[in-house]
Amino acid sequence: MRIPNLFNSLFPNQIWSLPQSQKTVYLTFDDGPIPDVTTWVLDLLKEKKIKASFFSIGDNIRKHPEIFSRIIKEGHTVGNHTFNHINGWKNTSDIYTQNILKCNEEIEKHIKLERKLFRPPYGRITPKQIKILKQKGYEIIMWELLSHDYSNHLSAQECYNNATKKVRPGSIIVFHDSIKAQKNLRDSLPKTIDTLLKEGYIFSTL
Repeated sequence: MRIPNLFNSLFPNQIWSLPQSQKTVYLTFDDGPIPDVTTWVLDLLKEKKIKASFFSIGDNIRKHPEIFSRIIKEGHTVGNHTFNHINGWKNTSDIYTQNILKCNEEIEKHIKLERKLFRPPYGRITPKQIKILKQKGYEIIMWELLSHDYSNHLSAQECYNNATKKVRPGSIIVFHDSIKAQKNLRDSLPKTIDTLLKEGYIFSTL
């Protein structure tokens, strides 16, 4: 499902896609690291020889540091997805910011960040929270194509269609390395990668 181009102009402080003259796309994963799921994703990416970007939950990094270390070791980009996957619309800016900073502490136990990438859980973040994070040097990464792989109401084929049908150079595509998403993920992700490679797309990190 593609986010309308209008979003780029209405929300200039958030990145929905990246201008590209070449056929480059950005594959991203939210909610890990999770045993079996994230490791399966990493094995697939290694097999296909492509790189991706992982927006990780701080508490999952704390619980599974070896998987997070593997993400970094294998050349993928990492970003912040809060410590507890909290909703920006349901939390004060202070609580929200502190949760993000707590996640950042977990990330920096493994890697010194040159760039601070952040994706809000559920895509829900207030203008005040955006302003605070921008002042702290965060780049707020949204998406153009959301697979909806976490949905119990969609088939894997529908998730594949969401990720591929309206793809274009510069698209940011979202899947989830989570237990909730894994059933759809395991079927739709390999097909998505194979289709885009066949169409001549190059996968890059944010």
